[in-house]
Amino acid sequence: MKTVIDIGNTTIAIGLSKDGYTIDKVFRINTEKNKSYDEYSFLLKEFIPSCQEAIISSVVPELNEVFREFFQENCGVTPLFLGQGVKTGIQINSDNPKEVGADLIGNSVAATDLYGDTVLIIDLGTATTFTYVENKILKGVIIATGLTTSKNALINKASLLPQIELTPPKKLLGTNSADCIKSGLLYGHASMIDGMIHRIKADLQNNDLTVVLTGGHAKMIYPLVEEKMIKDEYLILKGLLILLNKNN
Repeated sequence: MKTVIDIGNTTIAIGLSKDGYTIDKVFRINTEKNKSYDEYSFLLKEFIPSCQEAIISSVVPELNEVFREFFQENCGVTPLFLGQGVKTGIQINSDNPKEVGADLIGNSVAATDLYGDTVLIIDLGTATTFTYVENKILKGVIIATGLTTSKNALINKASLLPQIELTPPKKLLGTNSADCIKSGLLYGHASMIDGMIHRIKADLQNNDLTVVLTGGHAKMIYPLVEEKMIKDEYLILKGLLILLNKNN
């Protein structure tokens, strides 16, 4: 069994692979920076009964040691962390390469392996990121506020607005507070994505650019966008599995 884990600021995605080449099962748990090793260990044992190899992408350094200790104590393996020294096959064109998040690199590895050497990756997480990779060179990134982050900011700042679940509204023009908020958040975010894709294609002078949509909210936003794109909810987990095989 091989395990791939993406530790994000909001959720942690856990992927399991029996044959080492395809993701068989995916689990998600909430990211809680203050949770102890014992609490995480109890939870992770339910999802990871055994493991021979593991790789982790993390943007939450506070949890790195917790997960490293879990695999060492319960599986007898030391997980590989995506970072410096890991062979990725992706060249980074950045003013400061150390600032490029492991999640962006993991997505780039999978997207270029599965969909072509030149691709635009849109990841809907705590932040919504647009990552442009050209001939396996990461050329640039755009970072926008994520869907849940926008919702929380709006609700926390407006006392009279109700808490809502992020589900599609019954109609575009809402007739109650909940649907009004849902419409603004979901259709607003979809429109932002469509608009950014249009601008990026114009800037690159490439109307045939391959676009891949991924992340926790991809399934929800995909039906609402108008631009042509590929939906791959587990892109980063696939990228981590590719990297695990490449580096071991």
